[in-house]
Amino acid sequence: MRLIVGLGNPGSKYALTRHNMGFIVLEALAGEVAIPVVRRGHDALYGTGRISGEAVVLAKPQTYMNLSGVAVGKLARFFKIESDSIIVIHDDLDIPFRDVRVKEGGGDGGHKGLTSIVGYLGRSDFIRIRTGIGRPDMKGKVESYVLSPFSGEEMESVPLIAERASRAVREVISSGTQAAMNAFNTKNPKYLREEEV
Repeated sequence: MRLIVGLGNPGSKYALTRHNMGFIVLEALAGEVAIPVVRRGHDALYGTGRISGEAVVLAKPQTYMNLSGVAVGKLARFFKIESDSIIVIHDDLDIPFRDVRVKEGGGDGGHKGLTSIVGYLGRSDFIRIRTGIGRPDMKGKVESYVLSPFSGEEMESVPLIAERASRAVREVISSGTQAAMNAFNTKNPKYLREEEV
């Protein structure tokens, strides 16, 4: 069984902010695989089902970003899921907007949601689906930048990014993490359709 977690902040105030890309992708994935994420428990909204024949739990922590690890830890313990079978979808300042990357383990890159998850799991070997949001033009404006809504122009690309990241999750499950990294972490990713280039 795998636990697939999209990171974000609950509430309409944050719904279309850059820091909520994890929620946005998870909702896209849930729609594609027909797994409603509506059950409440373990400090999260979650749903269970199968992707490529494998049992999965899809979840959106309701603890706010900085305490994401509370929900992830509770869900992992309840469903008896090891940390290396957890996939975390999150926004990433160090990746250009629109790009999607797959990573296995590593540091938190200053992302407070990841910091919390590592703290509660005691391990960092979970898989990450990193959705690029780029960095603000002015240094020192990171917090206001990640909590601000996408611009109108950016919003046009958000569904495309969510679909790409959803594909990355499904590639990890169906073909393995290395295959997903080979497909997504290249200069000209194989997953791009002609109309996306």
